[in-house]
Amino acid sequence: MLLHTGIYLRHRMLRVSEWKLPVRSTWRVSCLPAYLDTCDLTRNSFRYAKISYQTMENMKSTIECSEELPLSSSYEMAMEALSSLITSQKRGGRSSVSGKYGKLDRMSMYLKILGLEEKIAGLKIIHVAGTKGKGSTCTFCEAILRECGFRTGLFISPHLIDVRERLRIDGLDISEEKFLMHFWDCWNRLKEKVTNDLPMPPLFQFLSVLAFKIFTCEEVDVAIIEVGLGGKRDSTNVIKEPVVCGITSLGMDHTETLGDTLGKIASHKAGIFKPQIPAFTVPQLSEAMDVLQQRAHELEVPLEVAAPLDHKNLKGLKLSLSGDHQFINAGLAVSLCKCWLQSTGNWEKLLKNANQEDDLLEAFLRGLSTARLSGRAQTVYDTPLKSYNLSEATENSFGDLIFYLDGAHSPESMDVCARWFSNAVKERRNSPSSSFVKVGNMVNGYIHHKKEDTEESNKISKQILLFNCMEVRDPHILLPQLVRTCASSGTHFSKALFVPSISTYNKVTSGDSIVPLDLPARDLSWQFNLQRIWEKIIHNKDVVVDESFKMDSPRILPPFEFLYENGSSGSPSSKCLSSSAVMPSLPLTIRWLRDCVKENPSLRLQVLVTGSLHLVGDVLKLLRR
Repeated sequence: MLLHTGIYLRHRMLRVSEWKLPVRSTWRVSCLPAYLDTCDLTRNSFRYAKISYQTMENMKSTIECSEELPLSSSYEMAMEALSSLITSQKRGGRSSVSGKYGKLDRMSMYLKILGLEEKIAGLKIIHVAGTKGKGSTCTFCEAILRECGFRTGLFISPHLIDVRERLRIDGLDISEEKFLMHFWDCWNRLKEKVTNDLPMPPLFQFLSVLAFKIFTCEEVDVAIIEVGLGGKRDSTNVIKEPVVCGITSLGMDHTETLGDTLGKIASHKAGIFKPQIPAFTVPQLSEAMDVLQQRAHELEVPLEVAAPLDHKNLKGLKLSLSGDHQFINAGLAVSLCKCWLQSTGNWEKLLKNANQEDDLLEAFLRGLSTARLSGRAQTVYDTPLKSYNLSEATENSFGDLIFYLDGAHSPESMDVCARWFSNAVKERRNSPSSSFVKVGNMVNGYIHHKKEDTEESNKISKQILLFNCMEVRDPHILLPQLVRTCASSGTHFSKALFVPSISTYNKVTSGDSIVPLDLPARDLSWQFNLQRIWEKIIHNKDVVVDESFKMDSPRILPPFEFLYENGSSGSPSSKCLSSSAVMPSLPLTIRWLRDCVKENPSLRLQVLVTGSLHLVGDVLKLLRR
């Protein structure tokens, strides 16, 4: 039987071991890469595949008729499957992966099972490691090369709202349908080969395998791959011959895994260097730079230091990612992209229409000014969404509630975050008529922005901190760093709110998962600990907090007056002191902030959300609704 790639197979479901795996009923035959080698299909033309009814019958994973399952149900099942791959209960915990093979050995075996070893060698990869800014650098690279006319694949982590954020094709999160197609194909084929020595891959390793599969099947011209953790032993380090490697700013993070000195951390990051493959880094402290240069010398790697981008080279445009630190990331991205273009023979082609080589190409400028990465120095101006029937909501009923979101969680990134927030507050103060990003509809996980002029009046602006961090972090370092840097720029927090995150480390949820307003009561001991640290920083004295009610009803909230007043005495029984409060849940906190500005139209709240990308993602999900 001759099947055109445009003909559909309907009402199908795959059964593999104990999983009943749904397949979108309207997928094309070309969406069965496990059975038809669709990776050989070109993007610009159709080919044909010969397949018989007998062949279909003999497939190990049977295809049988069933009622159509909605795509959303299939996607939720995929999230449950992904959650089962989480091997530690919290960040910093030891992985429970068993078997006799090491991580990279297992990674190579998974790729071999999927027939990807040779295909990965054909990918033209930019491989990026670092402590700070690697996600931003990768995002700049993707946008630049896409604007140059290339089909791009981007793999970054973590995701904030939906796991598909980690996998972008041509600047957009991969569609649910394509994600499911590739996901279940990988899942089925790996599940069939599971043994005691070769278990299913942990979450990040599975997603790395999935990224390689998607990028090869989608025939991207360039794949930009962000290292997950470290470099030397990271799952992405099965890349043998990247076109170019990059190392972003290095700092003290993940010390429980990478070591407790900058030199040890740099050694892990330099593990992505490959013999004679060009590499770029940014200005580093000497302890880190010495290690990078030594490793580069050993492998005969031409290592260059990329200078921060000069804002004059932007020709009046602005970097789309906020913060002065982004000029460092942008400078590295420009060097990586230029090297990639030169190494692949494309640089000269692009220069034909350029005036001179020293000028940034127009495509570079477009990429640098349009790249998007949620949760990193992101400003969101909150207004009610009528589609969610918020009670008696009008277009301006919530007054000014502005969220500044940055997932900083290390001392260095917290310093950068504090400087960005302080500059944003100062700019807002000096330019009261400036407009802010308004929450609108989301497509592919991104907020589509709409600027609106804000009607100005004599408003009282207050800076609020909304904070949480994982227990593996050290708030005794993070919080003082934040306060000192902000204070040095004249920014002082009126109040600090400490709140538990919604998302958990051991569960993957979809962007469409429902977040109830009344979450079950949680142990708030960690939040009370954060509050004690904060109060000591602000007042230079220890405080006593009554935690006897910490598992009580989550409806206990501070009065609205708590935000309006400065330095008023609080009551531990109401979970608020003079400068801070412990909030029972994030959904209630967002509603409470909205109600506060609604009750007082003269109030403008500038809320810095930081300390955890989990927290930032949870806030974005709630604001989207």
